[in-house]
Amino acid sequence: MKEIDTDIACVQLGNVHVIPVTCPEIAREFLKKHDATVSSRPTSMAARAFSGGYLTTILTPYGNQWKKMRRVLVSEIISPARHHWLTDRRTEEADNLIKYIYNRSKSSSKTVNVRTATRQYTGNVIRKLMFSKRYFQEERADGGPTVAEEEHVEAIFTILKYVYAFCISDYFPWLVGLDLDGHEMFVKEAVKTVNNYHDPIIDARIGKWRRFGNLNMEPPSDEPHDLLDVLVTVKDSEGKPLLTPEEIKAQVTEIMFATVDNPSNAVEWAITEMINQPKILKTAMDELDRVVGKERLVQEYDIPHLNYIKACIREAFRLHPIAPFNPPHMAMSDAIVAGYFIPKGSHVLLSRLGLGRNPKVWNKPLEFRPERHFTSGSTEVHLTEPDLRFISFSTGRRGCVAPMLGTAMTVMLLARMVQGFNWKAPPNVMSISLDESPEDLSLAHPLVAHAEPRLPLYLYP
Repeated sequence: MKEIDTDIACVQLGNVHVIPVTCPEIAREFLKKHDATVSSRPTSMAARAFSGGYLTTILTPYGNQWKKMRRVLVSEIISPARHHWLTDRRTEEADNLIKYIYNRSKSSSKTVNVRTATRQYTGNVIRKLMFSKRYFQEERADGGPTVAEEEHVEAIFTILKYVYAFCISDYFPWLVGLDLDGHEMFVKEAVKTVNNYHDPIIDARIGKWRRFGNLNMEPPSDEPHDLLDVLVTVKDSEGKPLLTPEEIKAQVTEIMFATVDNPSNAVEWAITEMINQPKILKTAMDELDRVVGKERLVQEYDIPHLNYIKACIREAFRLHPIAPFNPPHMAMSDAIVAGYFIPKGSHVLLSRLGLGRNPKVWNKPLEFRPERHFTSGSTEVHLTEPDLRFISFSTGRRGCVAPMLGTAMTVMLLARMVQGFNWKAPPNVMSISLDESPEDLSLAHPLVAHAEPRLPLYLYP
């Protein structure tokens, strides 16, 4: 597309027209003006496996099942009241992040694997919100993950890697089962791993709540304790359980993989860029010292005032997205978009790279420059980007339904790391390589950095 200087293209794969878009104006026309037309999802081998046969929200094609599950998410899982209800759980995991990095900084090497820290933080948060637990079994004294949590997070990132990866059998269905790409084996293994950890917890919880219901007895506590309780206890108009065990299990997995990737990837890249550009790191530290001070740890109520921290995150979303494309939209009818005929059944792909690094939109697009996100007349920086000049939470019917949770997790992750520690490249390393992985857009090699505590010792849990 760059070679032929076009903002929209069409590639035919089998009977499917695949339409990538790199222009914000055309992207907005798709997801705003024609949102109703392109609000479905294409089917695929991986999406079917990860959604329990299309029982969930993100991966399920448009229809009654998608409407049902989206209503549950919006009204029961990510409402402002529910977000406030779970604040203490998120803060507990932000405290544990500081504890873990502090303990690593006291090791002989004084280095921290930032990818491990960020990915485990996001995994810890969503496990705590969903299951009321950080660890599946015994916990570690230093706050770090055990083998079980590492395996769980790795399986979730495997799901993310394959959920919409190019698979030849998705376009030529008669090839299903031959596993010519090798994807089916990895997909089945990831699903098995996640289910091995989730199913015993979910089955026990369903048994606890519904056993009492079947006996017309009140459970020991009639108030939900976490998001899994909410999914298990939500009722239909007749007072019966709204969700089947299969729907609960599939939706739990989808919430897990929808939560962990963007915050951890953006913060790993942001810390990398900050280490290479110490002035940016110092500006972020100065903001935290001014807004929060050094006598307490940054909290979620500080987020509206941390505009430079949020600008750094926006710049990471823009320049270093987690994946080349947004999850695909599928046209449910013929349409004319930006003067182009879009046939029914087309797969529309918004290019995260094409939008975020578009030289027609961004000055010096390959440079990490947080200041570009300060606009005149605006008093607060937000992580959302409704104009689609880059992708953060997208927009429309298929946009992320939980930008409040995504913002809280991402800002707290970066703010706690910057406030709590001085970050430097390891000894004998002049600057951190910015090479991207050939498999996705994460750093080619996990960031390992030198961390030194910069706050009074009593603040480190």
